[in-house]
Amino acid sequence: MKVEQISIFIENKSGRLAEITRILGETGINIRALSLADTSDFGILRLIVNDCAKASTVLKESGFTVNMTEVVAVEVPDRPGGLSAILQTLDREAINVEYMYAFVERCGGNAVIIFRFDETEKAISSLKANSFNVLEGSRLYNL
Repeated sequence: MKVEQISIFIENKSGRLAEITRILGETGINIRALSLADTSDFGILRLIVNDCAKASTVLKESGFTVNMTEVVAVEVPDRPGGLSAILQTLDREAINVEYMYAFVERCGGNAVIIFRFDETEKAISSLKANSFNVLEGSRLYNL
């Protein structure tokens, strides 16, 4: 029920993001979702891709610092309050959301949000117990 994510640490300077996307494109890696956070000196690019191992290898070979992380993909009802219901469930269990970002494709009539939790297994159990659909990684990598 977990999804593999790669995080790339990049200098905050012109052309670095273009270089990463060029490398991935030239090696046949498809970006499914992304989040970019930056400071004045560096950024963290978080990606869900169709082949994490290959992406990690080619980026490391190109001199980038890359880490693999497990995150959780959850279907969110695409209506007012849909995300709130999930967050209220997690709050009742005292599960912290470290970060989250949207997935680029809808799943049926629902949106998909990628979450990083402080207690991943507890979060998955709580979400499933409250009838939220936690998606398999394989469902996301090849949409």
